[in-house]
Amino acid sequence: MASEKPAEAPETVAPPPAAEAPTPPPEAPIAEPEKVAPPPEAPPPEAPGGVTPKDYFVTVDVVLRLLLFASTLVAVVVMVTSKQTELVQVAGIPFAVRLPAKFNHSPAFIYFVVALSVACLYSIITSILSFLALLKPACSTKLVFHFVIFDVLLLGIVAAATGAAAAVGYLGLKGNKHVGWNKVCNVYDTFCQHVAGSLVVSLFASVVLVLLVLLSVYSLSKKIPK
Repeated sequence: MASEKPAEAPETVAPPPAAEAPTPPPEAPIAEPEKVAPPPEAPPPEAPGGVTPKDYFVTVDVVLRLLLFASTLVAVVVMVTSKQTELVQVAGIPFAVRLPAKFNHSPAFIYFVVALSVACLYSIITSILSFLALLKPACSTKLVFHFVIFDVLLLGIVAAATGAAAAVGYLGLKGNKHVGWNKVCNVYDTFCQHVAGSLVVSLFASVVLVLLVLLSVYSLSKKIPK
């Protein structure tokens, strides 16, 4: 018997290669939004003429202190020059006697002159310091704080002196019948007019001091951070 040839195994057919997936197109880069720079800070508002509010406060302070100097100086000069001599009938003397009327005859008037003289000197010193603060704004805060303290102290002194002098002047104008004090302004009319004028100017100086205190307090309140 002829030997049989073994059957050949069927050939395996390789599967067709899988089609490659199409590569997606490259994504376009996303543009980042541009950063907008913040708007520049607005400069502090300026008053007409290019003056900042800070300089405006210091300028008003200098003007008020010059007014204080002028008013206290006028009040002192008018009071010191209030001198008048008249013939006065004195009880117990059969003839009239020439008697002068001066400010140093009354302790209240003396205190008035001393207090107003101190205020006048104080106004000169503070006017110079306030003017220097206008040139160097860096030291103005500490200076204003000291101004408030001394302005209030001086306001009390000037107001007390004005009140004391006004009380004596009222007695000279009206007298006091209850204690037998006669009025003298009907005799020493020029003297009383000087005293009245000095008191009016001193009252104006007191008002200027009140304005200085209010201005300094308001200036300090503007410097407090909110």
